[in-house]
Amino acid sequence: MRLLHLHSSFAAGGKELRAARLMNVFGTSVEHTVVSAQPGAFGAKVALDPALSVAFPDDFPSLQGRPTPPRLLRIARAMKGFDLVLTYNWGAMDAVLAHRIYGGVFGLPPLVHHEDGFNEDEAQGLKPSRNLFRRVALAGASALVVPSQRLEAIALGDWAQPRERVRLIINGIRTDAYRQTPPVDAIPGLAKPEGAKWVGTLAGLRAVKNLPRLVRAFAGLPPEWRLVILGEGPERAVIEAQAKASGVAERVHLPGFVPDPSRAVGLFDIFALSSDSEQFPISVVEAMAAGLPVASPAVGDVATMVSVENRSYVTPPGDEAALAWALSELAGDDALRARIGSANRACAQAQYDENAMIRAYASTYGGAMKRASFP
Repeated sequence: MRLLHLHSSFAAGGKELRAARLMNVFGTSVEHTVVSAQPGAFGAKVALDPALSVAFPDDFPSLQGRPTPPRLLRIARAMKGFDLVLTYNWGAMDAVLAHRIYGGVFGLPPLVHHEDGFNEDEAQGLKPSRNLFRRVALAGASALVVPSQRLEAIALGDWAQPRERVRLIINGIRTDAYRQTPPVDAIPGLAKPEGAKWVGTLAGLRAVKNLPRLVRAFAGLPPEWRLVILGEGPERAVIEAQAKASGVAERVHLPGFVPDPSRAVGLFDIFALSSDSEQFPISVVEAMAAGLPVASPAVGDVATMVSVENRSYVTPPGDEAALAWALSELAGDDALRARIGSANRACAQAQYDENAMIRAYASTYGGAMKRASFP
C-alpha cells in the first residue's frame, strides 16, 4: 500500500508528530511519500521508525504558488500511482483543488484532508476568500478530519461541508509513557538542578504561538523559576530578545526540539501556552498525562480539554495580565499544582489515550479506500 502525504510543513509540530506516530503504528506494510510545502521543513522525520519505507522526493511539484491550471495539472499527475492521498492544512489546499479538478481525468486515488488550525494570518479571523476556496476544493475529498469541536463547527458552517464528510477525531497519546518522571538530564544540554522549578512549553517557535507573551508573563515569577521552551522555528531571536528586554535572559532556556516529549515534559512543574490560535493542542494532553497543571489562554478547545480543577487557570485569549496571574498562582502553591496535576492525569488517561484515535484514523482511511480494514 502506498500513501502520499502532502503537508503544509513537516517540521516538528503537533500535527506532524501525530502523522509520524500513525505512520509508525501502521507499520512496514505501508510505503509513504512525504512532501512539504515549505522546502526543507522535514524536522518531524526524526520521529519516524527507521524500519519504515519513507521517501522525501525533491522533484514533486511545488505546493506553493498561484493555482493556475498548468500548475494544478502537474500536481494532479504527481498523485498518480498511490493508493491514498493525505493532505494537511491550508498549505496543501492547492493539491486538494488539483485532485478535485483532475481526479476523474487521471483516476486519482481517494483523498482525505486534515485541518488542524491556523497560522498567524488567520489567527484573528478566517479569510472569506479561503473559506470559498476550501468549499470548492474539499468537494472532491472523501473525508475532512478535524481534531477540535471549534474546527468541526467551522467545517460544517464556514466551509459548508456535509455532515457525513466531516470526521472529528480527538488527538490522543500514549498516556502510560508519561507516568514516570524523566531523568534530570533527559533534555540534551539542559539538566534540571536540584530545587529548581520550571515553567515549560512545547511549541514551534512561530509567531502564532506568541512566545514573547509567555516570556513577559513569566518574568514576574520568583528567581528560582525558569522558563524552558522546547521547539525550533524562525522566532528564536525574537524570543531571546524579549527575554533580554524583560530582564530574565538567564532564566529563559531554548534547548531546541525534543523528539520524544515523554522524556521531557515530566521535568516541568507548570505547563504553559501563550498562543493566539490553537485547536486541540497535543502538547496540553502530554502535559496532562505527565500530571501537570496548565496555564493557557482559552484558545481552541483548551478550556474543555483540561480537568474541571484546572479551568480557573485557562484565561481569556490575549489577556497577558491574566496569564501572568495564572502562572503566579500556580507557582506559589505546591499543593495546588499537585492537586490539579493529579486531576489532569486522570482526565488524560480516561479521555485522551491514543488507541481510540488510531482506530478512528484507520477507519477513516480504510473507508476512503473502501477497504474493510486498514492497513
